[in-house]
Amino acid sequence: MIESPASVLRRHGLSARKQWGQHFLRDPSVHAAIVHAAAVGPGDRVVEIGAGLGTLTAHLLQTGAQVWAIERDRDLCEVLRAELGEHPGFTLHEADAVAFDYGSAADAAATPPRRPTIVGNLPYHLTGPLLFRLLESHAVTGPWVVMIQKEVADRLCASPGNKTYGGITVALSRVRDIRGVVSVPPGAFLPPPRVDSAVIRLDPRPVPRGEVADEAGYLALVRAAFQRRRKTLLNALGALGERERVLAWCEAAGVDPRLRPERLAPEQFAALQRAREAERA
Repeated sequence: MIESPASVLRRHGLSARKQWGQHFLRDPSVHAAIVHAAAVGPGDRVVEIGAGLGTLTAHLLQTGAQVWAIERDRDLCEVLRAELGEHPGFTLHEADAVAFDYGSAADAAATPPRRPTIVGNLPYHLTGPLLFRLLESHAVTGPWVVMIQKEVADRLCASPGNKTYGGITVALSRVRDIRGVVSVPPGAFLPPPRVDSAVIRLDPRPVPRGEVADEAGYLALVRAAFQRRRKTLLNALGALGERERVLAWCEAAGVDPRLRPERLAPEQFAALQRAREAERA
């Protein structure tokens, strides 16, 4: 039987670090929902972001999958070594998850290539940086099953024109299909946060919603647009080029320059990026 976070904390004389936003998941039904959504088993590799006390890690190991656990808190790393260090499928990476190379967990030489599944309870204040870091390795990673603030989950699942639709939605939904898994109330954590959470799954799309040659350029375009989301595209993209150039991009992409960024689908942003790339060719 897997112990509760409270029991593990007591045994090791520890408590949650408020300054690091630590909230340990203690609801077994949510652990089960995450493991079910991850759909991993023997031969699979999982990279767990923020392994904490190892409670979810233990559930993942029970599937027979290999687990690379990322944790930066030295005290919690000692807990993980003590609790799970003898398990043959467990590997601890004492590292900053925002700086971690997720592509290093992939095995391109395998047949077929092995792409790691990413699982984690993302710290609320690092959700954006972590998702953009994962995006850098989207082509060599499998599904992502992550717990985030429910407000952010709603934003990621939003459609163009929705008031919650934003740049991170455009960036991720171009290459990932995003769906909700389960809502998680504050009481599922120790200590309880002040907000609701949600688990989502982001699956690799077989074909991106709009091809681009320069992925970094696409992200720069999206960021520039949503930094001034209440402006029209003509004004919002002024940081990337003068008015005449923006008009030319919009004309080539078949996009109305009078639209606001929140009205555009990922395919339309991709068309704008291709117009920028053609200009530089």
